[in-house]
Parts: sequence; structure tokens; C-alpha cells
Amino acid sequence: MKYSERMRNLREDNDLSQKRIADMLGVAQTTYSQYELEKRPMPIEYLIALCKFYKVSSDYMLRNKLYHVGAYSLFSFICYK
Repeated sequence: MKYSERMRNLREDNDLSQKRIADMLGVAQTTYSQYELEKRPMPIEYLIALCKFYKVSSDYMLRNKLYHVGAYSLFSFICYK
């Protein structure tokens, strides 16, 4: 699963609109939509903010497969900090 699909799934699983997440990140809804559609690269700061918001590791957000998280990566540490 691509990170953009995971972003959308997390948003929908939490019954949130693109507008709500865009407002939280301080971007327009159309910009956030482009992140989910991979039409625009998402800044790493926003990825970290989404990891914190959804309480998931960056490994979970970025990897193509699901892995049991046993050890923390540097990004996981940053997201949970």
C-alpha cells in the first residue's frame, strides 16, 4: 500500500474530511487532495504532523507492507516525540 493510500485510509477510518486535515496542516483542501493523489510531493513536516495526529509510526505510513513494529526507527522516534 502506498503512503498516499494509507493517508486516505487513516483519514476515512477516523471520519475526517480532507478539509479538516488541510486546516490542521494549514494548507488548502485542494493542496491536501493533491498529496493524497500523489500529484504534489508532501513536505516531511506534514508527514510527521500526520503521524503524530494519527498516533502511527512513519514506518507504518511509508512502508509498502505492514510490519510488526518491534524496534523504533529514527523517523518513528521523531513521530512519537
